[in-house]
Parts: sequence; structure tokens; C-alpha cells
Amino acid sequence: MTTRPHITRRQTLQLSLAGVAAATSPVLSAQPARAPLQIVGPWEISGLSPASSGYVFTRMQIAETLLDAQGDGTPLPGLAVRWHTSADGLVWRFELRPAARFHDGTAVLASAVVRCLQSARVAPALLSVAPIKSIEADGQNVVVVRLSMPFGSLASLLSHSSTLILAPASYNPDGSVKSIIGSGPYRITALTPPQQVETVFFEGHEGPKPHIERVRYLAAGRPETRALMAEGGQADLAYSLDPASLARLRKRTNLRIESVTLPRTVMLKLNARLPALQDVRVRRALSLAIDRTGIARALLRDPELAATQLFPPSLGNWHNLSLAPLSHDPSAAKKLLAEAGWRQAADGLRNASGQALTLTLQTFPDRPELPIIASALQAQWRQVGIAVQVNVGNSGDIPLAHRNGTLQLGLAARNYATVPDPTGTLLQDFGPEGGDWGAMGWKSDSVLAALAELSRNTPPPQRAAALRAQITQVLQDELPVIPIAWYRQQVAVSQRVGQVSLDPLERSYRLTTMRWQS
Repeated sequence: MTTRPHITRRQTLQLSLAGVAAATSPVLSAQPARAPLQIVGPWEISGLSPASSGYVFTRMQIAETLLDAQGDGTPLPGLAVRWHTSADGLVWRFELRPAARFHDGTAVLASAVVRCLQSARVAPALLSVAPIKSIEADGQNVVVVRLSMPFGSLASLLSHSSTLILAPASYNPDGSVKSIIGSGPYRITALTPPQQVETVFFEGHEGPKPHIERVRYLAAGRPETRALMAEGGQADLAYSLDPASLARLRKRTNLRIESVTLPRTVMLKLNARLPALQDVRVRRALSLAIDRTGIARALLRDPELAATQLFPPSLGNWHNLSLAPLSHDPSAAKKLLAEAGWRQAADGLRNASGQALTLTLQTFPDRPELPIIASALQAQWRQVGIAVQVNVGNSGDIPLAHRNGTLQLGLAARNYATVPDPTGTLLQDFGPEGGDWGAMGWKSDSVLAALAELSRNTPPPQRAAALRAQITQVLQDELPVIPIAWYRQQVAVSQRVGQVSLDPLERSYRLTTMRWQS
């Protein structure tokens, strides 16, 4: 396994806190009500483009999207206070909040919204999958989107972070983003990519003033660092913690653990263009060799997270109760490999025509459970004769290797509700060309047809259920991606902070509803 250079836990904590401890500790002890709320997570600010880091700025409530969403995916007003769709479904009209202002004091005009949405139509941004003919301003306060065919998922796509709306002054003449000037309740006071952003309440926001006026986000790559920051009072909210740290933090009286089940699945992405992985029997053998219950119990400390299918129960209608659950059966895996021509050699490894079945798996530590799950998979596949090398790198390595064709296996945690309606995400992941976090070298005409029908309009409930069942059945049978475990977000929260609620769609930290407790 290749890893980053080793740094001790104490050294990591010192490095991570060096830039924030001096500014944070005295203020927290002397004036807790005025201190910045300190959030620490693994997600780096990889750039200013909404397509790459927009989620940071929407979670921090710095920038807004045209529409918002409830935890169950129901569309809500965002910058658009109301919207209407023509009878034929081809014209959508969005009326903007009349009092909305950008952080530079300028009004949020339809022309600014049009510019941002046009930029968001470029792949890999999700709006690129919508059949949009034009986006126009109708006066200063109305945005009109014209479609080439009905597309009921448009409302969901317009709540995705890649469609966030920025002021015209945010852009360089060439269209690149030079600064983040949003319209949310918090404005940026300091931004230091890739690690830190600081904000303060924007006095020009038309909503009520929040109890917490200042917020700081810090990206810290190691879960041990995030846990120690929470434990030592240097973080008020610490996200994405490893199971061992969570067990320790639960014993601390100055902390509590908040959790929410997310529509996210730890899954294995496969390159089905590879000769070995083109054969569905090999993909099924890889799946049968996985002891999901053992991984969930021993590594995630939660046996209920063992994935029996791709979509977790938290995805409601997409969780198909009629599917035969994915199981652990090494004997059946060995039989399938033999049927596919991969015979077991004297060293225990499989080979065909003298060539060993050897694969490389890429993953990353931003989600702290991924490297340890990768090691478990490596051992379980070795038992059925498949040799796998594990490389731990950066989260961007998997989409990069997808695009240049070098990826063999990739282990990631995919949120299937990055837009409230999973159809938009599935169009990106299982479209004709696959997706950065979805299929590679695989497509299904029946899946494409079902997704197209679901996205074009709103089918009657019975028909929509049949289409979802069709999609989930094909994905379960053909395994273009292999589910490993479902996901529960667990956050260490300081007792100084109250009214913390976690967004199951991971769109917002919900800062404006929090309060200082002391």
C-alpha cells in the first residue's frame, strides 16, 4: 500500500492548529458568544469554481442556489421565491427575491443569475445533463429556462452546489472565478485555499440575524487531527471521524455526537473496459467475496450499515425491497471465477492463459473509513485468488483516472442525493459515457430509457415505481459499481453549541439555526 509520509498524531495536531489556536483559544475562553464557530472537516477548497468547490460555499451559507430543498428532497425557494412551469413542461420561469443583495451591495439581478447558470451547463457540472435550449433574463427579476423536451428533474438540479449564484464582480474577463461574492447570510472575510475560510454575518441579508455571527472552516486531512481538535476545544463541530476516535469522544463530557443517515454508499467503481472486468461473472465474484457484515461490524462499528444493494433505506423509493440482497459466498465466487476461465495456480492466485488476475485499487483518506475498508477488501479478495494492490492518494485521483482510462478499481463514498432527486445524479453516473463516480466502460439501454422517462416528466406513481425497480434490478444484476456499506454521518459537537441539526442531503451546515449555549 502506498501512503503519504508518516507524521505522528502529536505533530499533526501541532501543524493543523498552528494557524488557528492563537486566534481561537483566548476568544473562546473570554467571549464565547462572539467567537467564530469553528468547523473542521476533511474537505479541501480545491478552487473557486462552483463545479469543484461550490459545496463548501453552500454548506457555509455564503452563496445560494436558485432553489433549495428539504431533507426529503422537496423543492423549496432559494434565490427564487417562486417558479412556474408551462403546460407542456418546456418553459420554466423563476421569480427572484426582490430584496436579495450580493455581499458587495449590488442587487441580485436576473442577468447575474443567467451568467452563472450558463457556466453551470458545462460538464462535469450536473446542469449539463438537462436538455436546456436557452437561459434568459425577462426584465431584472425573472429568469426563463427553455427546454428542448420536458425535464422534471430541473428543480433538483438547480439546487446543486455547482449552480450557485455569484455576483458579476466575482468573475475575471475570461469567465474564471476570482472571488466568491455570494448572497447568503454569511460573507467571506478571509479565504485561504485549500484549507480555510472565515465568514461573518452579512448585514445586507434580508433574513433575521443569526445568533452565531462568525464562522470559520478548516480543512484537516487526518481524522485523528479532527478528533483531537474537538477533544481539546479547538473545534465546535468536527466532521468525518473514524470509528476509533468516535468511541473515545463519546466518553468526553464536553462533547456530544450527533448523527444522521445519509443517502451515501461506500462503493467500488469498476473499469468494465478491462478484459477481466468485462465479464459480469468476475464482477459478481468480486462482490460475493466481500464480507459486508464483517466490515460493517468490525470496521464501522455498526452492522446495520452492511449494504445489501446500492441505494440505502434513507433513499426511500429507490431502496428496492424486492431485490435479492448481495451476499457473502466465497465458494460461489471461486466457482464463477473458474467458469470465467480464471483457474487457481499453485500460488493460490487466479490466472488465465498464464496471466494473473491482478488489479490496482485507488482510494483516498478524506473519508477515514475508506483506506481501512480497502485493506479488508484486499484480504478478502486474496482468499478467492485475486491479487489487489491498494493505492491511497487524493480524492481527485479517481475521476482523473476515469477520464484518462487508467482506473481499474476505485473505492469511494458516493452521495446519490447530491441533488434532492437521485435521478439527476444517476443520469450523470450511469449515462452513455458513465461518470467520474459511476460506471466506466458499461452502459445499459434499459437503464438509460428508464432514467430518461423519469427525468422528462413526472410519471404516475405506479409507473415511476416500476421504472425505479427496473433500474435497481439491472444495477444489482450487472454490478457496474459494487456496493460495500451504507453511510452514517457522525459529528462531534461542543456542548457550547445548541440547536445543531445535520442535513441529510449535506447541502448546508444550517448555521443560522445554531445558538451558543454559554
